[in-house]
Amino acid sequence: MQSTAFTFSPSISSISLSKPLKPAASLSRFRHISLSSSSSKSPDLASSNGVSASSSVRTPAALSSSRFGAFGSASSLVEDRRRGDLTVRASSVPESAGESEKSGNLVQTLQLGLLFGLWYLFNIYFNIYNKQVLKVYPYPVTVTVVQFAVGTVLVILMWGLNLYKRPKISSSQLVAILPLAVVHTLGNLFTNMSLGKVSVSFTHTIKAMEPFFSVVLSAMFLGEFPTIWVLSSLLPIVGGVALASATEASFNWSGFWSAMASNLTNQSRNVLSKKFMIKKEDSLDNITLFSIITIMSFILLAPVSIFMEGINFTPSYLQSAGLNIGQIYKRSLIAALCFHAYQQVSYMILQRVSPVTHSVGNCVKRVVVIVTSVLFFRTPVSPVNSLGTGVALAGVFLYSRVKRIKPKTA
Repeated sequence: MQSTAFTFSPSISSISLSKPLKPAASLSRFRHISLSSSSSKSPDLASSNGVSASSSVRTPAALSSSRFGAFGSASSLVEDRRRGDLTVRASSVPESAGESEKSGNLVQTLQLGLLFGLWYLFNIYFNIYNKQVLKVYPYPVTVTVVQFAVGTVLVILMWGLNLYKRPKISSSQLVAILPLAVVHTLGNLFTNMSLGKVSVSFTHTIKAMEPFFSVVLSAMFLGEFPTIWVLSSLLPIVGGVALASATEASFNWSGFWSAMASNLTNQSRNVLSKKFMIKKEDSLDNITLFSIITIMSFILLAPVSIFMEGINFTPSYLQSAGLNIGQIYKRSLIAALCFHAYQQVSYMILQRVSPVTHSVGNCVKRVVVIVTSVLFFRTPVSPVNSLGTGVALAGVFLYSRVKRIKPKTA
């Protein structure tokens, strides 16, 4: 169906004073009223495919103005002493405008759905391949350096091929970013240490406590105190993680505390990011900031890796350890590519949706990773352990929803 737009266009015809005006007894007389459709012979109406109504009214000189209602949508029209013609046009508005808007929204929705799918897929592959490497190659610092090294190469290629604008960074910005790079490095290192000690599902169950650390650190360093609803949502998170930990088959303290340290450092990075991004003149977009942090993390961790674990990623060392060289290299490369890709996609999604929507998506991602890792590695899970994991994840989802509730201001 075509929508119709009405326009009023008054036209002034010539005035003839050859005949005297009639008495005031007949104040106004409609000399001619016509209603025509698009088949009208008028050239300006023939192309409008609409309706035209024209009227000519002659009024006496003594009458200053007269009003009449026309077409319902016009409130009043004032006529002067001269003869006036009123033309009402109904022109059709093409449906292509609405259809193009709908198609544009559909394309954006499909793009967003594709990004969420890639986010989850890259995360699944990263956790699976990373766990496979760490099971036979227990050097988490070296594994983390390799992931940062691959990410650094990808960033350099991205900037060199103009796939993303290369930023101009000042020394003051580098100084401000340095603390972010330190906690980012530690967060990923602790995650890999935990994955090397316990199951993937248990690591991600512990990492469900990130909102708890976020609330504590935000209150301490940003002065953002939580509402009663946020505090209530933390109870099932803490209780669920405690229940899952008590019944975890692969539980050990080193894996547990490594995952907890990862929560602390990752949420410290988020708090520091907020403080850094407050300065609008020095602010960087998320993808650029992540790219710079990746390069700095590689530079920071590479010497630490050599000092702590030595150069033990050479083919000769792997062969002497009885490992499959090609398999280790292939899985490490895939894990590193997926590690960088899922974080890049995560920031791309964050640029398109609100932080709350991104937080809900992150909660769903954790569920997907836990389920797929349990199925792939055939991790033994008891009913009580599943209940604890489910309660913790439900608390994370609740936290992401109630975080939108603003406290009432006096």
